[in-house]
Amino acid sequence: MCLHSNLAKNIALSTRLKLHLMRAALYVVDLKRFRKIAAGDRLRGQYQALSQDPNSLSNLDQDLPNNMIHQVAIKSLPQDWLWCETWCDDISKATAKTIDLCNNPKTKEPKLKAAVRIVSEWSRYNSEVKQFLRRVQENRTKTPHSSPSTAPPQPTGQHLGMNTGYRLLQRKRHYISTVSDEDCD
Repeated sequence: MCLHSNLAKNIALSTRLKLHLMRAALYVVDLKRFRKIAAGDRLRGQYQALSQDPNSLSNLDQDLPNNMIHQVAIKSLPQDWLWCETWCDDISKATAKTIDLCNNPKTKEPKLKAAVRIVSEWSRYNSEVKQFLRRVQENRTKTPHSSPSTAPPQPTGQHLGMNTGYRLLQRKRHYISTVSDEDCD
């Protein structure tokens, strides 16, 4: 079972009002309808307002859809689509389709350290990506410079996921995270 700590404050209210509160950062939307009702503009405006409010909950990816539940219809995926160590138990990890390498406010552990600990395949994937980046770099130095339109993309760093979102697939599981430069020490 997974329950986001920010939502704990709203459980009594949601039970009384019979609301379905969002507890995940992955959603399914009907894009045609989403665009038709200008949902993106509405969400951006509300996000701006929530982010400036010191009384807003700290996790805007959950706060935003919960705050907009009556204006923009967004359906959460079933809980097994997003597992996060911060609010999910270890038993539910076994059936998770997606693992979110979210920041744990209790431990303040760097994301890459957490990734190695949480995702058993992480170190192997990281090594494979580093080797690939080295080969790309070596090939670029061995071959004559090509025109900018045909040049291969330059690697942005030696660490997996530096400044990017990334997805790694194995055994039909997805691992998602966004890693910043300071996490790559």
